[in-house]
Amino acid sequence: MLCLAGITAVSMQVRCVDAAREAARLAARGDERSAVAAAREIAPGGAAVQLRVDGEFVVATVTARSNLLPALPIAATGVSAVEPRR
Repeated sequence: MLCLAGITAVSMQVRCVDAAREAARLAARGDERSAVAAAREIAPGGAAVQLRVDGEFVVATVTARSNLLPALPIAATGVSAVEPRR
């Protein structure tokens, strides 16, 4: 059971990384609504998505919890430079 929990956690981590990266990229282009929607689609079910601006960067954080390891938060952060507006 512990092995299954570990494999599930790794899979969830990869999905959180992908979701955070995509959210940061889209938000840096100025499309925050699409950024959150895309992250929620990519991330594990029930994951929280947070966006914030830090200077000239957008930071996206995706956090999820596994039913098999509920005490272990699984999270990833993506950072992207804000693109100039045209």
